[in-house]
Amino acid sequence: MDIGANLKAVRKNRGLSQRELAKRAGVTNSTISMIEKNSVSPSVSSLKKVLSGIPMSLVEFFSTDISQNEAAPVIYRQEDLLEIGSNGVSMKVIGKAFPNRALSILSEIYPPGTNSGDDMLQHDGEEAGLVIEGQLELTVGDDIYVLEVGDSYYFDSNRPHRFANPFDKECRIFSATTPANF
Repeated sequence: MDIGANLKAVRKNRGLSQRELAKRAGVTNSTISMIEKNSVSPSVSSLKKVLSGIPMSLVEFFSTDISQNEAAPVIYRQEDLLEIGSNGVSMKVIGKAFPNRALSILSEIYPPGTNSGDDMLQHDGEEAGLVIEGQLELTVGDDIYVLEVGDSYYFDSNRPHRFANPFDKECRIFSATTPANF
């Protein structure tokens, strides 16, 4: 595998300049440039640090030769979805292998008594979702909303927010966030 060409392809597929990737990864511009030109052979820890700015794991990076410009999959089977949930909440990323994604699409399951964490979430971008089963308690700023099946939300993610299911039945949500964080 040509690590330099692969890194350049991944970076471009994600719409990142060398400068932006260097900033995100906490390395110098010249580090990214030298790796992409194969002037240096990065250590595993150095490559891992650079990939954290994308974000991408070493396994993902080495499992596919992105520089070959293979067509992105169109269909993602249930077993292909990437699980990123925590706190008892299941969050599965749809389209994890799609290059240069502009948004993250998630299938989320909140069992009774679970939530997105004790701290309010806050980040750049926008979020939208649709409750497809159960009920959801959504806190945005100082406001608390209870959403039922068929209800949806859309808000600026810079506003502090939190998701919870204090109810007796499982809650399922189909959601999207920008930019693609996962």
